[in-house]
Amino acid sequence: MKDRITLITILLTISFSYCQKMKVSEGDIKNLIGINQYDVVFNYSNLQIPNYDSEAEFLKDKMAKREEKGTSQAFKKSWYNDREERYHPKFIESFNKRFKNNEVNIAENTNATYIMSIHTTKLYAGYNVGVLRQNAEIDAIITIYSKKNPNKILLKGKYKDIQGSGAMGYDYNSGYRISECYAKLAKNFAHYIKKKAK
Repeated sequence: MKDRITLITILLTISFSYCQKMKVSEGDIKNLIGINQYDVVFNYSNLQIPNYDSEAEFLKDKMAKREEKGTSQAFKKSWYNDREERYHPKFIESFNKRFKNNEVNIAENTNATYIMSIHTTKLYAGYNVGVLRQNAEIDAIITIYSKKNPNKILLKGKYKDIQGSGAMGYDYNSGYRISECYAKLAKNFAHYIKKKAK
């Protein structure tokens, strides 16, 4: 029995680790050698929400459940505002702090030569209802290219099932839970650059 539990634990660890790695579809990490500044952009087009056919259907359902309390519009507003107020800053902060002395740096709306595009393709908000909780989770495609030649992809790859840890037990806000996924995504990609782009 103990051996079976150990085997299951090892398999789950391997599976989780695999999901945290970038699956490169185009270009090569070596193409990023020598690049120290990126203009980061975020994209949420064609966003998939688990258990829903579309983001619009998800919002319709969640807003309907909040209609009687009068909080439906507030929910919709925070759903979109959290992107610029939580997710983007969290990604940028988490990425930049992995590099000493701005060895590599990202920011929004800069004059950097290269673009780092973060396209979120799946977003699951998770939940925390006190006795039960589930981590938020995202899938994202990261694409690096030059502003002068956007058709030439230096690197493109996907991260799948990225979960943020956060303050477990105290993450009742969905925006906070999701923001921790972006922190983890940035951490993973920064470590990938540090390890391979040299």
